Amino acid sequence: MARMHSKKRGKSGSKRPAVKVSPEWTEYAPHEVEELISKMGKETKGPTEIGMILRDTYGIASVQNLCGKSISDILRESGIKLEYPEDLLNLIKRAVNMRDHLRTNRSDKHNRTKLIHVESKIGRLVKYYTKSGRLPADWKYDPEKAALLVK
Repeated sequence: MARMHSKKRGKSGSKRPAVKVSPEWTEYAPHEVEELISKMGKETKGPTEIGMILRDTYGIASVQNLCGKSISDILRESGIKLEYPEDLLNLIKRAVNMRDHLRTNRSDKHNRTKLIHVESKIGRLVKYYTKSGRLPADWKYDPEKAALLVK
């Protein structure tokens, strides 16, 4: 199966292990990991950043396997609400940076094409999140408002 916005094929890269158990070398109990996650969430870190910190610093391979819940679920339970989904915010940041680049480099045709691709991904994600209820039903992507949202 080919990629959506490139001519490349394949899904090379690292894969998660098929076994859904926590390794025996993990030194932390599930309640300690939940406390770490809520502490980092209060420092306004996102779920992926928390996951990377737990993996690299604390040696926790998978929070899902250890606690039985995802990092987003643990943040929600501890009262830390994410206003917007993290993948949508990352795409909006990318689109804002591309628009800033296009203001100074008007003849960059490749970037203009890639901006269209990123904004179409944003549109698909917004459609998904409004249907699933994570965004309000009347939420629309507007590039000017998105620049204010990101900054």
